[in-house]
Amino acid sequence: MKLASFENAAGRQTGVVTGDTITPTGVAGTMIDVIANWEALKRDVVRNTTNGVAVPLSSVQLLAPVLRPGKVFAIGLNYADHIAESKMATPEHQVWFTKAVTSINGPYAPILIAKTGPFVDYEIELVAIIGKGGKHISRERAHEHVFGYCVGNDVTERLWQHSTAQWSLGKSFDTHAPIGPWITTTDELPDPHVLGLRCFVNGDKRQESNTRHLVFDVWAQIEHLSQAMTLEPGDVIFTGTPAGIGATMEPRQFLQPGDVLRSEIDGLGVLEATLVAEV
Repeated sequence: MKLASFENAAGRQTGVVTGDTITPTGVAGTMIDVIANWEALKRDVVRNTTNGVAVPLSSVQLLAPVLRPGKVFAIGLNYADHIAESKMATPEHQVWFTKAVTSINGPYAPILIAKTGPFVDYEIELVAIIGKGGKHISRERAHEHVFGYCVGNDVTERLWQHSTAQWSLGKSFDTHAPIGPWITTTDELPDPHVLGLRCFVNGDKRQESNTRHLVFDVWAQIEHLSQAMTLEPGDVIFTGTPAGIGATMEPRQFLQPGDVLRSEIDGLGVLEATLVAEV
């Protein structure tokens, strides 16, 4: 199932995407409410969307599937080719940072180049959405705690990122965490480690890899994070980016106003956004 958050004349709703149409789920609350109560709501969602009226996707505005997650975490240096281009050693331990929840952005919404942070770069990533919460989750049970997956881009302001040893500010500018266009549930995608992913700037392919090349796979990531904190429904996990970022190109290529950033992952959909200067 592909579950989306969207807005139209009737307000903000959740819906099920089929082809180029979307049908409202007919259940109250946000996507986090749907995820948290999925076992109780799934039958109603299936019934409502089977009997409901589908409308064209083009007639609604797709929003970030999880509009206000409780936590947004991202792992750094998690593809060997990206580690090599960054001229860093393969980490012995997982390297994590947070992105502010206010950086979450819709799949087609503009991405800001901030007045105070013009060195904006791209990082295509598979995003995992937590379903069943928990702490001290074992690797063997980690898959049971994932609700689904979507496309993400860990947009980064490089000057702020590298001004200090802590990356979170450079990773947390407004609009710098586009996700979507919907959540593909795990019953449709039981293995997230077989997915091709690509990133384009103005049609020029900058990144291409496959999630089988993750240094720490999704199950290891959930196991590790949950040793420190309780993971909750709707939490967002960015799982790492491959080689090809603009900061390592010669000369360096940062995003400019008017650039079109396209991020795509096999079976999960496409994000596409125009870069705009903050005013």
